[in-house]
Amino acid sequence: MDQFNTISGLKKNIKACTLCEADLPYPPKPVFSFSARSKILIVGQAPGIKVQKSGIPWNDASGDRLREWMQVSKEQFYDTKYFSIVPMAFCYPGKGKSGDLPPPPKCAETWMQPILDKVPERRLTLLIGQYAQAWFLQSGKKATLTETVKNWQEYQPEYFVLPHPSPRNNIWLKKNPWFEKMLVPKLKKKIKGLIA
Repeated sequence: MDQFNTISGLKKNIKACTLCEADLPYPPKPVFSFSARSKILIVGQAPGIKVQKSGIPWNDASGDRLREWMQVSKEQFYDTKYFSIVPMAFCYPGKGKSGDLPPPPKCAETWMQPILDKVPERRLTLLIGQYAQAWFLQSGKKATLTETVKNWQEYQPEYFVLPHPSPRNNIWLKKNPWFEKMLVPKLKKKIKGLIA
């Protein structure tokens, strides 16, 4: 594990990772961004096809909505002084019946802890979607994503639990108007305090 001693060594190893190669629709192209000085860690699912192609995390409609929820500019969002961006899996997993396939678990099993050890300044972790919530909250998460998000205060101040900002979740957002009315303003305020 000595190749994980430095942050640059860790990044090099992740970039060269081929753990899931046999199961991926495209050659591995890990997408992430992290730094030892980031105050906020964003943990999503896995890159979509657009992100896989551009190599830039959250460079799609989901990212636009996430930045809107947090009220941050693209410039701030991609500044590692503020944000580290680490998905549960680094490569696009391919298409399933109802959207993208879930992130392969061996990615987080291998890389998440070494990364967390290298982001010591983080004051807040955004857990976006059920896979991130399951990994970080373990038995603390509720039976459904909706229940987990409704009980968001239980996970404060360390975590902010969010649904995925994907356009596929428009139906969820319509069914749960409380989220954008009550929770998003709290998120904006928290983020503003951390990056001020």
